[in-house]
Amino acid sequence: MHLREGVSHILAFTQNCCACTRCNGDSCRNTTYSNGRRLLTFIAAQWAFLAETTRRATTTTLLWDLLTIWLLPCERQTQQRNGEIVSMTYSKKLGASALAALLASTSIAAADCADPIKVGVLHSLSGSMAISETTLKDAMLMLIEQQNAAGGLLGCEIEAVVVDPASDWPLFAEKARELLTVSEVDVIFGNWTSVSRKSVLPVIEELNGLLFYPVQYEGEESSRNVFYTGAAPNQQAIPATDYFLEELGVEKFALLGTDYVYPRTTNNILEAYLIDNGIAPEDIFVNYTPFGHSDWATIVADVVALGEDGKQVGVISTINGDANIGFYKELAAAGVSADDIPVVAFSVGEEELSGLDTSNLVGHLAAWNYFQSAESEANDEFIAAWKAFAGEDRVTNDPMEAHYIGFNMWVNAVEAAGTTDVDAVREAMYGQEFPNLTGGTAVMLPNHHLAKPVLIGEIQADGQFDIISQTTEVPGDAWTDYLPESAVLTSDWQTLGCGMYNTETQTCVQLTSNY
Repeated sequence: MHLREGVSHILAFTQNCCACTRCNGDSCRNTTYSNGRRLLTFIAAQWAFLAETTRRATTTTLLWDLLTIWLLPCERQTQQRNGEIVSMTYSKKLGASALAALLASTSIAAADCADPIKVGVLHSLSGSMAISETTLKDAMLMLIEQQNAAGGLLGCEIEAVVVDPASDWPLFAEKARELLTVSEVDVIFGNWTSVSRKSVLPVIEELNGLLFYPVQYEGEESSRNVFYTGAAPNQQAIPATDYFLEELGVEKFALLGTDYVYPRTTNNILEAYLIDNGIAPEDIFVNYTPFGHSDWATIVADVVALGEDGKQVGVISTINGDANIGFYKELAAAGVSADDIPVVAFSVGEEELSGLDTSNLVGHLAAWNYFQSAESEANDEFIAAWKAFAGEDRVTNDPMEAHYIGFNMWVNAVEAAGTTDVDAVREAMYGQEFPNLTGGTAVMLPNHHLAKPVLIGEIQADGQFDIISQTTEVPGDAWTDYLPESAVLTSDWQTLGCGMYNTETQTCVQLTSNY
């Protein structure tokens, strides 16, 4: 029985209970009391059932309110003549109000749950990015399975709607539109590359969809329809560069990236940052390669040549997908160790290393907000659950933690809002807190970014990372301070209602994203 049906039964029963009129003596009173006891028993049963199925605290309160409004007036609103009851009335107006309040407060559960709450999963399961994104699809299936085992959401089952955009950026947009208009999903968790996210942005903004994006990115964007649960540049790229400058004494930088928006924008920020920190422009080597690039011999040789003058060279890698396999293999073939030329990667985690012989990569670095090797009770539980779900040989990684945090925040926001409506959920997301897997707490900010710690990890022979540096939670910043056109911008969707607010002119530049 669903909530609306249950409330209808309660309404019908209370009407029958109070239907007797023009009674004489105690007969009507006794009938009323008997019906009252029957009503109390019925409501108690409905109350227990509905409270369990909807998991809504308001159900308890409102059903008792319904009892008070319908039953008690039935017994007390009487007319007497010469000490005898001649008629009984009840307040239909009050009863209708109580019913309306109950139905309004449980609008989602009252939809009979004939259609489950649908979660779109938009990750590449084929093509060059499948090496990274397939794991995120599996992580979402695990999280949804866990939530359903805990009772679902608003009394409904959650259904995963999985599509494969196949590492094809225009196809991401088509699949996002399909999820929102054909499958009618309530939320989307997906994307890895920024070019795929940029492809999806106009679709979700047009249709008022909601996307949780779990991967580090270049910033310089703020959409009312996206919650960015991965790292902004100030939560990954800048701290990693500081580590090279301050801890390793790197004097020359090779910025190697895949040729698309994330590496190019990130490297523009890093070039400006390095020059501000005294690195000469001629000591910064920048190179981009296409997705799936495999011939790294010439590029690695160019990087090695940077150090011929004796200065310490470091590589900052924004190489994405399976191109990382060829890059690290070429480093090993050239005899380049981490002591010679350290590499810090922003898109290489445990999953990517699981397909490599890491014996020659020991000592190279990665910067993330989470590593599987983090020591916390929450992480131990997450790893155990993941291995039980996906297999003992499967590893966890940073974007998985981002989905873990984002999904649980979304669940809590839906429960707080009492609906999956995008606008209501967005408002309920601000200030959401959820334990991260490194022992701290993630907080959702008004700029749709999380406060997260920054970790530097050193590759070990077993493909795991030894955490050698960890900060406290750093608030994510959508707009960098190191590009003049961005330094004057701020994002505040909660108070200002703008993601691109110019603090000098005190005006909102625009509400939609730059695609």
